Amino acid sequence: MLAMNYRGPYRVRAEQKPDPQIEHPNDAIVRVSRACICGSDLHLYHGLVPDTRVGMTFGHEFTGIVEEIGPSVRNVKVGDHVLVPFNIFCGSCFFCQHELYSNCHNTNPEATAVGAIYGYSHTTGGYDGGQAEFVRVPLADINPTVIPKDIHPDDAVLLTDACPTGYQAAEMGEIAQGDTAVVFGAGPVGIFAAKSAWLMGAGRVIVVDHVEYRLEFVKNFAQCEVINFREVDDMAIHIKKMTDWLGADVCIDAVGCEAAGSALQRLTGRYLKWQAGAATALHWAINSVRKGGTVSIVGVYGPPFNIVPIGNALNKGITMRMNQASVKRHLPRLFEHIRAGNLEPRKIITHRVPLEEVSDAYHVFSSKLDNCIKTILVPPGAPRMETVH
Repeated sequence: MLAMNYRGPYRVRAEQKPDPQIEHPNDAIVRVSRACICGSDLHLYHGLVPDTRVGMTFGHEFTGIVEEIGPSVRNVKVGDHVLVPFNIFCGSCFFCQHELYSNCHNTNPEATAVGAIYGYSHTTGGYDGGQAEFVRVPLADINPTVIPKDIHPDDAVLLTDACPTGYQAAEMGEIAQGDTAVVFGAGPVGIFAAKSAWLMGAGRVIVVDHVEYRLEFVKNFAQCEVINFREVDDMAIHIKKMTDWLGADVCIDAVGCEAAGSALQRLTGRYLKWQAGAATALHWAINSVRKGGTVSIVGVYGPPFNIVPIGNALNKGITMRMNQASVKRHLPRLFEHIRAGNLEPRKIITHRVPLEEVSDAYHVFSSKLDNCIKTILVPPGAPRMETVH
């Protein structure tokens, strides 16, 4: 099969790899119909996530047609069109029973914190991802969700990660009616977090970034205010000026370890790797939120640690909530929002690229060229499903 192949930082290409096989009675093989490049894939691409091994296939956002199932699979059948959450989870451990699917205790022997993720380094289990013609889906009785007939396939692929992650970011912010929410980052997750903040009852939503085309996009998509941090001397003071000198009720870090905005953070976190990425957005979130407010973190940070102003967080009495999104838990509610017209996830798709051109696609997305917001990769021979089926 054709698959994306990681060859080292900034080096990916499409190559032939062996087709995946059924390895366990509860496996399924899925023929990929759509796969996305996620902003967190760029952390792998840039060499910032430990134990990202040469030869692996990225891609934790994908949909496809069930091609083959193991003898124990009962809940999906050959021919089903499924969306596959980026979390790989067992459904039966303590954490899955509490709907913390991203913290499954049984699917990732490499860590005691995060569960397993498709195509995301061996720190998350070492499973190959969906930027390929075929992918092995473990625990197929619990992981995939059959796409409802009234959900557009392009909406469905964005429900595998970006949209639920943004939604959970807003949910973890515990937004109360009329609250001011500030979202740091205008990538796909930040865009969905801003949109979701309105669904939670926010009275004001502000998005911070420095890329003008992304700020223009989120302003139109999420009907929010925007700030270009390049035009601001001190982010915390600027947010306080905008909020009667109190600070925002909720701040959301949707950036993570590659944040721009601080030369010191970039040097120590991005280049010298003395900490697990540049935590600039997290500093801004902690310092910009009001006393007693909430900071929600969905931006990716890896081991071992980050330098953060925990004393400020303590003395301000803020609540901090964070996790990888538990996608499966959010799907029923997100289907409702799509059906009601509150969300149209597919509107953030700007580029549709053949899998054969995956190297160029990564370059365009990483370098923020051609007004790229979200890229869909289409494998050769992928079934055409451009309308609701």
